Amino acid sequence: MPAEQTEAKPLTLRSTNDQEAGRFYASVLRALNDDHVPFLVAGTYALERHTGVTRPTKDLDLFIREEDWPKIVAGLERRGMRTELAFSHWLGKAHDLDGTFVDFVFAGGNGLGRVDYDWFPPALEGFVHGVPVRFCAAEELIWSKAFLMERERFDGADVLHLLRARAATLDWERLLWRFGPHWLVLLAHLVLFDFVYPAERDVIPPWVKQELMTRYQALKPSDDRRCAGPLLSRSQYLVDIAELGYDDTRVVNRHMTAEQVAAWTPPSEA
Repeated sequence: MPAEQTEAKPLTLRSTNDQEAGRFYASVLRALNDDHVPFLVAGTYALERHTGVTRPTKDLDLFIREEDWPKIVAGLERRGMRTELAFSHWLGKAHDLDGTFVDFVFAGGNGLGRVDYDWFPPALEGFVHGVPVRFCAAEELIWSKAFLMERERFDGADVLHLLRARAATLDWERLLWRFGPHWLVLLAHLVLFDFVYPAERDVIPPWVKQELMTRYQALKPSDDRRCAGPLLSRSQYLVDIAELGYDDTRVVNRHMTAEQVAAWTPPSEA
């Protein structure tokens, strides 16, 4: 295992909101620890843990297993916190009275990337607002961020920062396994990495590029009428489905139900 994943001294992060928000985050984290609910810190805090990149954040993102959500609800509401299942296929929330909130993420908004047991063993230790936590491993963090390509949000820069900081210690075989049939998305980010960091092109193992390029060169045209665009953006490819006759990959491949797709896409974007 890479040395950076076994370091004895946890890191105390600098990413913070105001003090009131920090107190709420800490209370949620302590509650989860006290109730022995497994969770992983994600989002801005995890990005800083892996890369040192800091920025303001409006919330705290936690990865959880979907089956643990009822226990989380019971524990937080017993402590006077308000919870909601914002979207049945991927997201729960805990709210403070002043509008501060914590996101509980158990899958991607596209229905992919469901959190399972295998997310937890490679996690890194650290602290958030003085509470001991575990941070999502870089491989799963890259996997979850790689599909965020909305008009209003593109997490490609986060992916590239993670690659720059962790390329030498990544479990590349696990990362390839995580992307599975969607390996083209990983290849796209690796091409962007070479564009953004020309002096760092050698940090990506040559065998990874060779493997993906071999697959790419073997691709042939297909009669498949599925559009995979909605795996990258919930709204920008709906025109292809509504007007050009493509099938929505999310529904055809059973990542989401048609009802979940409708709930996840605001009427103004449909």
